[in-house]
Amino acid sequence: MIPVRYAYAITGALLLSGAAAAMTLDQPPAGQTAQNEPGVIAATVPRAGAPMSFADMVAKLQPAVVNISTTQRVQVQQQNPFAGTPFGDLFGQFNGGDQGGNGGTPITREAQSLGSGFIISPDGYVVTNNHVIAAGAKGATVESIKVILIDRKEYTAKLIGRDPASDLALLKVDATNLPYVKFGDSAKARVGDWVVAIGNPFGLGSTVTAGIVSALHRVTGQGGAYDRFIQTDASINQGNSGGPMFDLNGNVIGINSQILSPTGGNVGIGFAIPAEEAQPIVNTLMKGTVIKRGYLGVGPQPLDDDLAASFGLPKNHGELIRTVEPNEGAAKAGIQVGDVVVRVGGKDVTPDQSLSYLVANQNPGSRIPIDLIRQGKPMTLTATIGTRPSETPHALISFRVP
Repeated sequence: MIPVRYAYAITGALLLSGAAAAMTLDQPPAGQTAQNEPGVIAATVPRAGAPMSFADMVAKLQPAVVNISTTQRVQVQQQNPFAGTPFGDLFGQFNGGDQGGNGGTPITREAQSLGSGFIISPDGYVVTNNHVIAAGAKGATVESIKVILIDRKEYTAKLIGRDPASDLALLKVDATNLPYVKFGDSAKARVGDWVVAIGNPFGLGSTVTAGIVSALHRVTGQGGAYDRFIQTDASINQGNSGGPMFDLNGNVIGINSQILSPTGGNVGIGFAIPAEEAQPIVNTLMKGTVIKRGYLGVGPQPLDDDLAASFGLPKNHGELIRTVEPNEGAAKAGIQVGDVVVRVGGKDVTPDQSLSYLVANQNPGSRIPIDLIRQGKPMTLTATIGTRPSETPHALISFRVP
């Protein structure tokens, strides 16, 4: 698994470690348009080659990008610095009833997490990462969420919905006539395209960086339905999480989410959630609907070169079934341990679109053809997709959230 770190900053008294339906938004007031409306941005950016400057585009987009801060209460255990010495029992504030003096009475401290987000409607809907507004440590509770605009206006935000699996959250502030931006089509992005990231690194305030699309459909090895990112070399650091990635037309094609960082800082490898995957989830959260994902009930394993050759399959094609859960869709369809699944719903199983990814993005209750190889013979079974159980995101050891 590639080491990944989230990139949000936590400060304060305690430092904490670190499908797609069209959006239904309230109609903007007469005369108001999106900051990235066609014609507003396009005329300011050359169509071919590197632009002389991003300044005109940034001037239009920056007002719609916000800083997000949360106030948290964290319970921490006091430690007795004299534990194990003759003075260990003399300091009651550390004892907490522990005669050995090793445990302390918990105390509550205040902490603050910092991140970024962007406004998607004039009446105050704000998109960010779930980890930006989630409690940053065990025992912590989030007391308030504030959204700060570039003109330093502050609003208390209400959490509309969150989806830990995709690391997305939707907030709402009570305001009107706000500057806002729209999602673009990340499927049209190409490796080498210029991109601009705007966010709040290290709590410094609104900051703009530029780079290119370094890779598409990047799999980080964390698994799950949304382990496919846009990779960029635009500088993304702690505090950039939840901020938008724009193309040169001013469209939001990604949501900056993670960085690969052995050191904790930017090394030129950042990851953004593609807009084509984020927008349907935002739509669902806006409607107050629970996010449901497909589930087959198997334990798959990617094929290495030797296994692929033994099955007579091309490299990077198909996954081996190691386990089959009873009474789930796979078992009921007749899928067996040792089968190699090569297609789901007509889509090839590859490293870029794993079996878990393809199944999770199916609608629960749908009947999907599963093409597989069993003992050297190709066959097709039809499985009814179940509903994926609630899941906790994998612990991220080396990926940081910006």
